[in-house]
Amino acid sequence: MTRRDDEPISISAARPSKSADIRRREIKYLVSMGIRTVCFILAIVVSGPLRWAFIVAAFVLPYFAVVMANAASHTDPDGFQPYQPDRDALPPGAGEDLSDPGRQ
Repeated sequence: MTRRDDEPISISAARPSKSADIRRREIKYLVSMGIRTVCFILAIVVSGPLRWAFIVAAFVLPYFAVVMANAASHTDPDGFQPYQPDRDALPPGAGEDLSDPGRQ
């Protein structure tokens, strides 16, 4: 979709700020690493085949954590949408200059 330069952009189509995006990525990564830590602890506590599942999860999880943390967030898959004002907001003629006293 192409956009002309004179068309306003709806604020809801704007991406989050850089600091908000970094914060979101940090939280996703820290949650994933917390899960990895729990997998290591459970691998020590649990025995049998479940132990090996936790060990594999602990070694594979960092790859998925980085991929998930670096995944771009898209607020609007269609891209920027031009602003469409509500056409029924003002009755016809409401924007006319009524300061002329001779006008009826």
